Amino acid sequence: MMQLLRVKDTIDFMSIRKLTMAFSALLIVISIISMAVRGLNFGLDFTGGTAVEVGFSQAADIDKVRGSLESSGFADASVQLFGSSQEILVRLAPRGADVTAVMIGNDMMTAIQQVYPDAQMRRIEFVGPSVGEDLKEQGGLAMLTALICILIYVAMRFEWRFAVGAVLALGHDVIITMGLFSILGLEFDLTVLAAILAVIGYSLNDTIVVSDRIRENFRKVRIDDTIEIINISLTQTLNRTLMTSMTTLVVLVALFIWGGQIIHGFATALLIGVFIGTYSSVYVASSIAISLGISKEDLIPVEVEKEGAEFDNMP
Repeated sequence: MMQLLRVKDTIDFMSIRKLTMAFSALLIVISIISMAVRGLNFGLDFTGGTAVEVGFSQAADIDKVRGSLESSGFADASVQLFGSSQEILVRLAPRGADVTAVMIGNDMMTAIQQVYPDAQMRRIEFVGPSVGEDLKEQGGLAMLTALICILIYVAMRFEWRFAVGAVLALGHDVIITMGLFSILGLEFDLTVLAAILAVIGYSLNDTIVVSDRIRENFRKVRIDDTIEIINISLTQTLNRTLMTSMTTLVVLVALFIWGGQIIHGFATALLIGVFIGTYSSVYVASSIAISLGISKEDLIPVEVEKEGAEFDNMP
């Protein structure tokens, strides 16, 4: 029989579950409002358009480059540093159908070379608007499909209350991560979408570990208090959760600092997602299962009486 943790060794996570649920609800509301009002700063992958990477032999003055582009008819161009002070990325919304990416790139380089004659084009990319819309639609369907599959798996593997808690916790992670991208105005491109899908997998892994320990303790610990059993389970998995999160964060911080501009959004989304995912695995999924009335009886297998057992007990 599993040894029960002493009361003083058990962390009472669920004592603040109402406060954490209110906090999560507030974050979700703020995120949804921001996405509805401000929207997401979709990158070239979703909006379509032309992106030109330009290299310089010295540190580039963003304002000077932007001013030169505006005077040459590119007032809507987005100019930002790209990896270092000697590289910039210029993004431009789609032009007419008869205007090719090469033409746009040459015109932009002509404008930039008016202030920086030694500027060189490193690369140029073009994404059509219809392709961007398709990517946006397919990305949303990918997240929805993942959540539905997770709901079915957890319901079959554990119990439907755990399944609902796990899926709502994952939805909580996705909405808050996207909401922070909207609030901060960070670029949302395909790498960020990939990071959000990775966050779903990471958070689900933590939730499955916690749910499995709760189910095991429901069956083995001789306590009828659901909240106490969940507290014991969360305490037992805490070291594993913290070690997983910390080692993951070390890698993500390194990617965020030294990974370069290409994967900056990817690393940012994962950093946010790991924090939110660890929090939701401890508080959101378990709190929702409690609110739905999970009990010890729901996870204890029903004993089926064998045929003829009543005759075995006869004198």
